[in-house]
Amino acid sequence: MPTLNPKKTSTASTVKRTRTGMKATSRKRRGKKKGISLEWKFVVAALLLILLSPFYYGYVIRGFTSTWRWLRDIGEDTAYRTYSSFDIRIPRGYLIHGIDVSSYQGKINWKEVKQMEEDEVRVHFAFIKATEGVFSVDPYFQRNWREAPKAGIVCGAYHYFKPKKSGEWQARFFLQTVKFESGDLPPVVDIEELNGASPAKMRIELHDFLKHIEKSTGTRPIIYTGLSFYKDYLKGYFDDYPLWIAHYYKSRLDLDRSQWKFWQHSDKARISGISHVVDFNTFNGDSLAFDRILIR
Repeated sequence: MPTLNPKKTSTASTVKRTRTGMKATSRKRRGKKKGISLEWKFVVAALLLILLSPFYYGYVIRGFTSTWRWLRDIGEDTAYRTYSSFDIRIPRGYLIHGIDVSSYQGKINWKEVKQMEEDEVRVHFAFIKATEGVFSVDPYFQRNWREAPKAGIVCGAYHYFKPKKSGEWQARFFLQTVKFESGDLPPVVDIEELNGASPAKMRIELHDFLKHIEKSTGTRPIIYTGLSFYKDYLKGYFDDYPLWIAHYYKSRLDLDRSQWKFWQHSDKARISGISHVVDFNTFNGDSLAFDRILIR
């Protein structure tokens, strides 16, 4: 019978013990390995919720924007701030802003106009040219008059006045073209020049226009004019009518605030959805005052 080699047996036994020990040590080490604690998991989850939250980014963006705006405004007139989106400076202290348009602006995307906003300044209202004299209808009027309210913009219509033409006939022509409804801004007459008529003749025809509009609609119309024209020819004659004054590139309108309702302060605004520059206006009052002047 063969005799077992004691050396081989000892070696095999040693290898076996060694392997067994390695396995045991390996299992022991794996058993000591720990995962992320529950407290840290809650911390990580909370951080992820914050970082992925739109409210967090909105807060950060607002803070960054405010800081950048503050840096840009250093040295500027505090009553007359630059708005890069609109590409103009806008007087501060007014809450309700709007534009006025005609065929000069071409086809307008009113949804884009409504969506545009910078630092709470947006287009709330629009005055739309309807007629001129006794024969001319703005070719884009009907489209603008239909589409702007659909986008949620409060609208008004205006007539470009010709002082040498009959004021009453111009008023009739205007009302044949525009059908005013509840919620619209009052009718507007745009008087900017004498066109060869004397100041007295202009005032007679303008008076006839205003009276016919008021009698037919039950609403007192608004007079639009430039500041100089108003002071030279209209002041003291039509003080019972709301005024819309054009006076450009100033931080303040050189007229007592009790005397006017709208101020056209720029003719160079850039508005989303409009390919040409636009007149920009502000309303003299808050939302309640604005609501009170609308047609009932």
